[in-house]
Amino acid sequence: MQTYTNLTADELRGYMQEHHEKEYVLVDVRQQKEYVQGHISGAHLIPLAELSARMAELPCDRDVIFY
Repeated sequence: MQTYTNLTADELRGYMQEHHEKEYVLVDVRQQKEYVQGHISGAHLIPLAELSARMAELPCDRDVIFY
């Protein structure tokens, strides 16, 4: 079952501190140019316009965090 939760930036920081990086996947949904200018370490780039076509790239056994 899929569940969705909105997190604030502070809540995400807390989540990342409390969980090992292998327990979740960060997905940056901005454009390449924005990603190159700066992103959260370890985040994968999947631009929002490509997300539905690339959902198969996302794991089913970990939390997936989009930003």
